[in-house]
Amino acid sequence: MAERFMQNVLTPSVLEAQEHYYGHRASIGSAPDRDSLTDEERTFVEARDSFYMATITESGWPYIQHRGGPRGFLKVVSPTQLAFADFTGNRQMLSTGNLAANDRVALFLMDYPRRERLKILGHARIEDARQHPELVAQFAEPEVHRIVERLFFIEVISFDWNCPKYITPRYTAAEVEKAVEPLRQRIAELEAQLKFQN
Repeated sequence: MAERFMQNVLTPSVLEAQEHYYGHRASIGSAPDRDSLTDEERTFVEARDSFYMATITESGWPYIQHRGGPRGFLKVVSPTQLAFADFTGNRQMLSTGNLAANDRVALFLMDYPRRERLKILGHARIEDARQHPELVAQFAEPEVHRIVERLFFIEVISFDWNCPKYITPRYTAAEVEKAVEPLRQRIAELEAQLKFQN
């Protein structure tokens, strides 16, 4: 468990809730200024084709959006920085507007088949893709350049892995297709044998 993450989230009211329900509170040790992503987090992050991103509205409400793209569209630039190209969406600009007022962001990355999840806290900045074609070229595949509107850069402050409890395994169409292909081949072989015997 990353110590900085726990320092960020174990607020006095959280510790009071722990005391109320469990009769004790977590102890918070010393932590570095930020948690650095390791090769384990890099591999996990760059294997994702989607994640959830939370920002905070100016009226204090959390706002969560789904972000998706080709596998690996969320890039690990360094042990303390992530980046991704943001595509044309519903034109509401909620996350973009929220981050202009409060740069705090939380990412929630899921691997449903393996029942793994990674939470990341950080500070985000946004660059307009129209003003930075060199960044679009760096952080997006050529086939999606035309739909990139902005680029997000996230300075990672902390992260934490969650336990697999209560995560229902889910599979993409591509994952299901890969799993059933050997079965299809075997069925075809058996059908061919039956046809030959008849």
